[in-house]
Amino acid sequence: MARLKALALIPALALAAGVLTACGEEGGTAAGGVQLVASGKITTCTHLPYQPFQVKQGDKIVGFDVDLVDLVGKKLGVEQSIVDIAFENIESGEAMNSGQCDVAAAGMTITDKRKEKFDFSDPYFEATQALLVKTGSPIKDLTSVAGKKIGVQSATTGADYAKEKAAGAEIVTFDDLALLEQAVKNGTVDAGVNDNGVLYDFAKTNPDTTVVTEFKTNEFYGIGVKKGNTALLGKVNEVLKASVADGSYAQIYQKWFGKAPTWQPGGPTAS
Repeated sequence: MARLKALALIPALALAAGVLTACGEEGGTAAGGVQLVASGKITTCTHLPYQPFQVKQGDKIVGFDVDLVDLVGKKLGVEQSIVDIAFENIESGEAMNSGQCDVAAAGMTITDKRKEKFDFSDPYFEATQALLVKTGSPIKDLTSVAGKKIGVQSATTGADYAKEKAAGAEIVTFDDLALLEQAVKNGTVDAGVNDNGVLYDFAKTNPDTTVVTEFKTNEFYGIGVKKGNTALLGKVNEVLKASVADGSYAQIYQKWFGKAPTWQPGGPTAS
C-alpha cells in the first residue's frame, strides 16, 4: 500500500510481541548464505487487512504479496512465516532493525524517505491512487469536495495526496484499510482515497460502492529488506526477475486480480 508518514507513537504491545518472538528463536542461514532472523523460515512483516495483497482467510494469511514471498522462500529452501504488526513500525524501518522480520511485504510504495531507513527490492507492482464513493454519488474527483469528508488511511501516500488535492475537505484518518472502506460504504465519509488495486477489489464485492477515478501518481510497490542484508535483497530481486521469465508472476497476478498484468517487474517505472 502506498503508506508514508510514521506516527510518533509506536504501538508498544505489537512491537514488544514481535521482539520477543524474534529474540526467542535462533537465527539461521539459508541457501546462498542468506542470514534470516529465525532458523528455517523467512519472516515477513505486514499489516492486515490489505486485500488482495494480504488478507486472513480462516487461519491462513493469503494474498498476492504472500504468494510472491513464498517464491523467495522456495528459492531459499525455507517456509514463510508472517507477522501482522502496525504499518508505522514497518515503514519506519523499526520492524526490520529490531529483528522482527527479514522482509516487509505490505503493499508498500517505494519512496525516497523510506529508502533512507531500509532497502527496497526492485519494483514488483504498479499502483496509483484512486477514489472510492457510494454508487450514485455526485463526487467524481477531488476538484469540488469542499465541506465533504474524505477518508484516508494513516501513514499512506494516499493520505498525503488527499491532503494536498482535496481543497476545503475534512480529511478523516483511519488506522487500516477495512475501516476506511466500510466508512465509505456506510456513509460515514463521502469518499475515500487509497491505492487502486485494493479499492477495485472492494468495489467488486460491494456493488453499492464504486471507484470513480484514478490519479496517476506513478507509484510502485517494493519488498523491504534491512539495510546491509545484500544477500537477501539479491535473492528477492533474482526471484522477481525469474518469476517474469517462467510465467509465475503472471499466474499469481491472474489468480488475485482476475486478469493478465499490464506491467511486470523489469517494466518501465517512469511516466
